[in-house]
Amino acid sequence: MWRLRRAAVACEVCQSLVKHSSGIKGSLPLQKLHLVSRSIYHSRHPTLKLQRPQLRTSFQQFSSLTNLPLRKPKLSPIKYGYQPRRNFWPARLAARLLKLRYLILGSAVGGGYTAKKTFDQWKDLIPDLSDYKWIVPDIVWEIDEYIDFGHKLVSEVIGASDLLLLLGSPGETAFRATDHGSESDKHYKKGLLGELILLQQQIQEHEDEARRAAGQYSTSYAQQKRKVSDKEKIDQLQEELLHTQLKYQRILERLEKENKELRKLVLQKDDKGIHHRKLKKSLIDMYSEVLDVLSDYDASYNTQDHLPRVVVVGDQSAGKTSVLEMIAQARIFPRGSGEMMTRSPVKVTLSEGPHHVALFKDSSREFDLTKEEDLAALRHEIELRMRKNVKEGCTVSPETISLNVKGPGLQRMVLVDLPGVINTVTSGMAPDTKETIFSISKAYMQNPNAIILCIQDGSVDAERSIVTDLVSQMDPHGRRTIFVLTKVDLAEKNVASPSRIQQIIEGKLFPMKALGYFAVVTGKGNSSESIEAIKEYEEEFFQNSKLLKTSMLKAHQVTTRNLSLAVSDCFWKMVRESVEQQADSFKATRFNLETEWKNNYPRLRELDRNELFEKAKNEILDEVISLSQVTPKHWEEILQQSLWERVSTHVIENIYLPAAQTMNSGTFNTTVDIKLKQWTDKQLPNKAVEVAWETLQEEFSRFMTEPKGKEHDDIFDKLKEAVKEESIKRHKWNDFAEDSLRVIQHNALEDRSISDKQQWDAAIYFMEEALQARLQDTENAIENMIGPDWKKRWLYWQNRSQEQCVHNETKNELEKMLKCNEEHPAYLASDEITTVRKNLESRGVEVDPSLIKDTWHQVYRRHFLKTALNHCNLCRRGFYYYQRHFVDSELECNDVVLFWRIQRMLAITANTLRQQLTNTEVRRLEKNVKEVLEDFAEDGEKKVKLLTGKRVQLAEDLKKVREIQEKLDAFIEALHQEK
Repeated sequence: MWRLRRAAVACEVCQSLVKHSSGIKGSLPLQKLHLVSRSIYHSRHPTLKLQRPQLRTSFQQFSSLTNLPLRKPKLSPIKYGYQPRRNFWPARLAARLLKLRYLILGSAVGGGYTAKKTFDQWKDLIPDLSDYKWIVPDIVWEIDEYIDFGHKLVSEVIGASDLLLLLGSPGETAFRATDHGSESDKHYKKGLLGELILLQQQIQEHEDEARRAAGQYSTSYAQQKRKVSDKEKIDQLQEELLHTQLKYQRILERLEKENKELRKLVLQKDDKGIHHRKLKKSLIDMYSEVLDVLSDYDASYNTQDHLPRVVVVGDQSAGKTSVLEMIAQARIFPRGSGEMMTRSPVKVTLSEGPHHVALFKDSSREFDLTKEEDLAALRHEIELRMRKNVKEGCTVSPETISLNVKGPGLQRMVLVDLPGVINTVTSGMAPDTKETIFSISKAYMQNPNAIILCIQDGSVDAERSIVTDLVSQMDPHGRRTIFVLTKVDLAEKNVASPSRIQQIIEGKLFPMKALGYFAVVTGKGNSSESIEAIKEYEEEFFQNSKLLKTSMLKAHQVTTRNLSLAVSDCFWKMVRESVEQQADSFKATRFNLETEWKNNYPRLRELDRNELFEKAKNEILDEVISLSQVTPKHWEEILQQSLWERVSTHVIENIYLPAAQTMNSGTFNTTVDIKLKQWTDKQLPNKAVEVAWETLQEEFSRFMTEPKGKEHDDIFDKLKEAVKEESIKRHKWNDFAEDSLRVIQHNALEDRSISDKQQWDAAIYFMEEALQARLQDTENAIENMIGPDWKKRWLYWQNRSQEQCVHNETKNELEKMLKCNEEHPAYLASDEITTVRKNLESRGVEVDPSLIKDTWHQVYRRHFLKTALNHCNLCRRGFYYYQRHFVDSELECNDVVLFWRIQRMLAITANTLRQQLTNTEVRRLEKNVKEVLEDFAEDGEKKVKLLTGKRVQLAEDLKKVREIQEKLDAFIEALHQEK
């Protein structure tokens, strides 16, 4: 009976196998059932034959890893005559053992998979430390190549076919085994093992069906229980996640601190020369130099500066400066409460170095950022430079201040701090301040590769923001904008709905879009707080903040450290994407400029403004040296002639004419001596020095402006003229020269001894020239007074005016009086004036006494000069009487002696001045010229003003473009090497 019951049960099992098998299609005949089932449970079936059948399975097997059908396993046939009892209990025993093995090994694999998945989740929470890989010694990474803590080991184990045969599911095992070819086929053909595997698969399918059925009944109960515990689990997981993130945050900060110390030690050793190698210029410093050159380049030829930099914009007092200081890790900017402190753009280049220092581009002084006095000096210097850049009548300036900040652990990038955007112009500001700030901000943000760091004050209403609209205009798609919400601690206290902060960080409150959103805290508002204190306060705030605990903010969106890392990554990504394109544009610009130069100036070398200045400087110095090559004779002739032209009027009018009016020679000589003494003491030395200085200027100007023929380059004319004027302005004659010159002149005028006839004749010739020149001047004055004579009136149709007619009648009347008395004195008596006036009135000519005196002065002067010239002719033979001191002679030639004394004084003075010029003044002038040239060389604006023209500008553009291209090429090469 028990056999019959077992046979019935076996029949039901077989029917259920046929019915529920996932690989069977349609009904399964008994002949195609498993041999064990047929031999045990259906031994009396009428269709069962004793011959050995060829067993085949008509159903397909499917692996859980793929949908492709697997090759049918060929089970080994069982020989005829096997007894059912002997074949059944080994099958059951094998099935149980296989099931136990699968449960144990499946649990091991599942546990391993779960552990791996948990490890991956924890691993994703750890920040990326690839930038700090260089901290760990190289030997660790060499060991790491042979040690893999997870993925490689698991993949290699799973990939081993023999282990899969033991650990995999039956379907997967079959799939793997079929892929191994003949060896696997042989394995499955070895007797009963293949049948046992197929049986285990069927058993596994039954278990899956039972599990699914049990799951349906327990779903409702599990759901109710899960609802109660889900919230608690979520809160617990969030709490654990927050603590884990903060734990790794602290670990990372500790590693960064150790990294700073290690890098500092390494760089200090390099500075001391321990490694005996030359440190190369850092990558960020090379990039900063490119930006500095581009800022000075006039963007002609449509080549604009599109190189990336981080542009920091925000409303006034939104915390821009504080964010920058946290990134730079130093309080380096001037600070004020509510007033505008950033008055011009400040370009800050952050780079790594052994010491935390700052220095300006145009200065060699280093400010130690670890010392408070240096920080105060740096802030003061930045404020002075800002005020210097701001022109009179303005509030802000577009001129950029370039500052380099180095220190261990600083993120490498270039930031530009812009003046804060304002909504209203207050008192004390220029009327165009608001528009100027907008134009400066747009000029930097319109660069398509500029990264916009938009700073928003979290403690004020978002609707009051101005900068967000401006940023959304310049970057509507938010492809290069990073949004930063500052003062989150105040915002959390003051904002009634914390979800409003979440909306801001998620980019749902403002119309602008951004690459990323960050929330930071930059202190408690105390300007004396240190960077370390601010960092601790920021970390403590976010650790206890509900914004993180309630998942309104993500851990990677908070703290200035995360912001710095994100900005640096974005900056270098943008640099790598755009720098080569910018280099190509400058190559094209260089080609265009070189082609234009070849077409316009084919025979000239490309000299920029500095090189042209050096060339002009050498020419000017050569011309100054040429002054020392002027012959002494030339100097003395020029000086003597110039000095006489300067003093001749005084000699004739104030010395000779008054002395000549005397009645005898004694009075003449006395008068001459007195007047010469007075003249020498007061005027003559000063006049002589003035003449010498003017002569030096004229000669210097002649050498400077004299054309050099074909070699003359008119591009230097303005520069030479400016150098000449400035040098003359700075030159001062030696003050002691007048005193020594006065003594020499006084001694020369005291000498009256004419040694030979030649000197006597020279004095007479000098006197005749002087008197003849005065006579000509007098004739011209009389002609202007009386008008044209009859010849000019007839030939040139000229007429006399009424006044000229009166002067002519008066002249004629006075000449009649002189003919009557040729020895008449120089002045008219009153009765003589009355007589002349009445004679003119009798002819109908009304005259004024002053007109008569003026006319008499010119008429008598002409009469006197003609008489003196006649006397010169008489004195030509008077040297003999002079040697006898004019004893027993009616001829007196004291006036000739006077002119000889004057002539000799002029010669001695010219000789003295020439010696002073060649020995002293020319050298001093050369020194002044060198100083002026050195000052001009340091004054770029002066060179731009004095060296102008298309040729100069074209050469300047060529130089700038070449310099930019070379620096860009060097930077790109270093960038590729760093990759």
